[in-house]
Amino acid sequence: QCSTLRFVCVFDICFLCACGGVREFAWRDPELSEVIRMLQHHFPSVQANAAAYIQHLCYGDNRIKAEVCRLGGIRHLVDLLDHKTLEVQRNACGALRNLVYGKATDDNKVCVRNSGGIPALVRLLRKTPDTEVRELVTGVLWNLSSCDSVKMTITRDALGPLTNTVIIPHSGWGAAPQREDQKLKLHSSLVLRNTTGCLRNLSSAGEEARRQMRCCEGLIDSLLYIIKTCVNTSDYDSKIVENCVCTLRNLSYRLELEMPPSRLMGTQDLDTLLGPDTSSKQADYSCWGLRKKKKKRSWQDQQWDGVGPIPGFSGSPKGAEMLWHPSVVKPYLTLLAESSNPATLEGAAGSLQNLSAGTWRFAAYIRAAVRKEKGLPILVELLRMDNDRVVCSVATALRNMALDARNKELIGKYAMRDLVTRLPGNGPSLLSDETVAAVCCALHEVTSRNMENARALAQTGGIDKLVTISRGRGERYSMKVVKAAAQVLNTLWQYRDLRTFYKKVHVLYSVVRDPDVLVTFILWDPIKRNKMHSSPSVKFVFVSLEVVIMMSGVFKSIWRDQNGDALFLHKHCYIEDFLTLFLKHNE
Repeated sequence: QCSTLRFVCVFDICFLCACGGVREFAWRDPELSEVIRMLQHHFPSVQANAAAYIQHLCYGDNRIKAEVCRLGGIRHLVDLLDHKTLEVQRNACGALRNLVYGKATDDNKVCVRNSGGIPALVRLLRKTPDTEVRELVTGVLWNLSSCDSVKMTITRDALGPLTNTVIIPHSGWGAAPQREDQKLKLHSSLVLRNTTGCLRNLSSAGEEARRQMRCCEGLIDSLLYIIKTCVNTSDYDSKIVENCVCTLRNLSYRLELEMPPSRLMGTQDLDTLLGPDTSSKQADYSCWGLRKKKKKRSWQDQQWDGVGPIPGFSGSPKGAEMLWHPSVVKPYLTLLAESSNPATLEGAAGSLQNLSAGTWRFAAYIRAAVRKEKGLPILVELLRMDNDRVVCSVATALRNMALDARNKELIGKYAMRDLVTRLPGNGPSLLSDETVAAVCCALHEVTSRNMENARALAQTGGIDKLVTISRGRGERYSMKVVKAAAQVLNTLWQYRDLRTFYKKVHVLYSVVRDPDVLVTFILWDPIKRNKMHSSPSVKFVFVSLEVVIMMSGVFKSIWRDQNGDALFLHKHCYIEDFLTLFLKHNE
């Protein structure tokens, strides 16, 4: 409070001097338009105090922020970034940082961009030795990067300077081994925190932004080096680690589709892509006639089970290659095991999720590496967290891990109960629809082509929960969730040898095959049978679990009695047609 009072007094004196003296204006608060005019004053002290006063006024006040923009204050503040006086630079940065802070200031952010603010900030960052100014500049860029329409401008104009001026020097990558005091400086660096926060926002700007960031020399290497340094010093929960992990997660997205094939392939594959050389096109004759060339091995022939040299890498990975190299698995798993920061956990799980998706060779290598590093139990344990976003990322990562046959066996054996536990029961769900759907998708992959896993799901009570979900269309769950649950039930039904086993559970299945078709089958239950009442306008039939109708358009409508105990078939759906379809399906 004392510093604020001292600042206001100093500003009042400068204001009075600038406006002609005490006699004319006496003591009063200046109008905002007057303060903005003082940004152009010929005294640097007046300019500095005017900028500081704007910073003070704008703090937490969106109305003042919009008014400063309307009166042209942002353009004048951007001009002051090139001022030769340090205090003017510092206060102009502070005012801009407040003016563009928050979700409601996108117009101000666009105004900064249109006023040439991003190149001006980069120039100041490059030339200033002052730590506070560097913190303020990177803070302004972090705030600006939250606006979608400004992200690509920052990527184009500031990505290289931020990497070379802040990320690489502060990370210690490529330098001599860091001393303990250097590591401590890394953890407490506001400049690095702000810059990694800015890069995190930029990495979510779309495919072109991701491409430029992957190609930025030293960026991926430095971000991973920061993570490894923090892991080695047990600094798992800092904002810097969170920003780095979330940036790498975004840059790991759609790698198979977005990276040039030559970057994702080994030497042999690259030769195939480019075609044989000129000499190889000539017939290679010997005294025995035409010599046959050896058939090149496809990547499917170069499987890697987590042990030994990794096919496709001739040396140490560098640059973007580090994103998908199996060595990246270990630091991610360490964070998943040790961090208590939900955003870091979500980012690390999301990175493994992105890297293990699809059918490309390195996705298979990542899945094998996770198993080799004993990462599956770490992921399974995180399913028990009370954090929706973490559970969603972990469930999707487990789904991708299950694409590996050995992983599928292990997940079915050791994780089935945890997956089923995350399915909602009859009460209200604590998880979002997106997360419930992710768990269902994981169960679907784990039970596909593995009968023992299907049996384990039934034994752990998963069928009851899946049926409850499938009956909640439009009331409790979205169509996406209902269809995901139905997909699992459909997969379970494909195992004919388990149908007798399923009889032990007496439940009503309601499975949505598509938005317009409701497929049902009912377990025969003598208790419910006695409760049912005949009606001249309704025909009904009791069936066992084996009776499942997979065709569309069978029922005109479906009714239940008031207790929900009986299911009736509309009179227009004749029993003969019902049984004919059943017999045909089970031939």
